[in-house]
Amino acid sequence: MSIEPEPGGNPLSAALAAAAGIGGYAPSIHNTQPWRWRVHGDRLELHAVPSRRLAASDPSSRLMVLSCGVALHHVRVALAAEGRQAGVARLPEPDRPDLLARLTLTGRAPVTTDAMRLLQTIHVRHTDRRPVTDAETPPQTLDQVRQAAEAEGGWLHFLGPNDVLDLATTADRAQTIETFDPQWREEIAYWAGGSRPEGLGIPDSAIPSESPKTTVPGRDFGLSGQLPISAGHDRAAVYAILYGDDDTRLGWLRGGEALSAAWLTATELAVSVLPLSAAVEVSSTRQILRRLLSNLGEPYLVLRFGMADPDHAGPPHTPRLPSAQVVEIVREAQPGSG
Repeated sequence: MSIEPEPGGNPLSAALAAAAGIGGYAPSIHNTQPWRWRVHGDRLELHAVPSRRLAASDPSSRLMVLSCGVALHHVRVALAAEGRQAGVARLPEPDRPDLLARLTLTGRAPVTTDAMRLLQTIHVRHTDRRPVTDAETPPQTLDQVRQAAEAEGGWLHFLGPNDVLDLATTADRAQTIETFDPQWREEIAYWAGGSRPEGLGIPDSAIPSESPKTTVPGRDFGLSGQLPISAGHDRAAVYAILYGDDDTRLGWLRGGEALSAAWLTATELAVSVLPLSAAVEVSSTRQILRRLLSNLGEPYLVLRFGMADPDHAGPPHTPRLPSAQVVEIVREAQPGSG
């Protein structure tokens, strides 16, 4: 996903537009890709797109902004891999809540191997809803993932066995509540299933052909997809709650950046990551997640970690909108023109 610079165009604008194109690889709730980028010379603005907010699942916009935060971190990675330094102002204009961030290029910087590796990881990262393998995830590996999240201002709370059972009950309850909501059923039917040629939503190829045998239930899409599921059980899976200090737009944005950093780090370490959002979508079950956090913070998302199967490729990548539909280069008026 890239944008070719126009002949004679501003090289800074071209660099920002290319990085915004990389942001399009970010995962988002139901693959709604609820972001739009605007390039103004040496500045890049990230805007939320309210028309792609999930009204039934995400009335507060928490998951929409979280998704945009993932895309923001992806763009920061892309710029670092190109040797670009950028200052980031989050929620720079309080009277424009959908303007989530403004990045301004400030100079050049040496390109590190870490930045290049993270950029490569963006292209291979994907969401895999199959059960993980029986291999235990090394504690030091989970520590690296946790540290990556903390470096971006987010926190991961890993759950013990008893808390995982509570989480399983909570996730099941949340999905039962949502299933009885006709608006939610209509929403999930719109975003899930089919071939998705338009570039949005979750295609059949990413939806399990049958319910996986997992301790904590994954998303019930209300249909059978085409993703083959083994008879294995995710006994070695590790569950965590991604959380922040407050339940605000800024907290959600930073939470998304932390999610991106954690997910990319996990992918580098051959760890599968599956986001589970049902329990945060229902107010009563979100309260239970707070209790599992001992009221230390506000839950943003539940994550399942486990060792990926090295012998079987994961599902194909979900579709993405063309960069031309999500990245706009604003042409500045020339002095004396018009």
